Amino acid sequence: MARITPIDEKTNPELTALAAEIRQHRSGHLSHLYGTLLNSPPVAAGWLKLLTAVRWETTIAASYRELAILLIAIINGADYEYTSHVPHALAEGITQRQIDALRTWRDSDAFDANSRAVLAYTEAMTRDVHVSDDVFAAIRGFLDARGIVELTAVIASYSLVSRFLVALKVGEP
Repeated sequence: MARITPIDEKTNPELTALAAEIRQHRSGHLSHLYGTLLNSPPVAAGWLKLLTAVRWETTIAASYRELAILLIAIINGADYEYTSHVPHALAEGITQRQIDALRTWRDSDAFDANSRAVLAYTEAMTRDVHVSDDVFAAIRGFLDARGIVELTAVIASYSLVSRFLVALKVGEP
């Protein structure tokens, strides 16, 4: 059960504008995550700005972004995040076979070299924080400086998301 009750902005008129902005950036939807964040309007507003930039204003391939998000969710046990992003991953061209192979991606032939580099980088940042020179070199082999910064920001940001969701049991019945 969720540890913090999501805010219904209808009970707090001061949140109406922020909730409307969240809906505008999130396909008209106010998720359990944002309902929970509304308990702290400044955090909700900052979160929206950061995650909008990371998710929608970057130039890296959306498939790399979604692979990273799904792997982070798996590693951190963030089922809500995983379930929320599977449809996005499919929409960005990730196959169901690839999604099914993520838990054992190292043993799978479902991923090309660049996707494997993204997954290795994601795993290193999420599990170990430190990234070996070999793992970084693989990323540098196909991403420029902007792409590396953006991928790193995606991984760091969605590690934040998953840890928030898991700690507060957001989206759990």
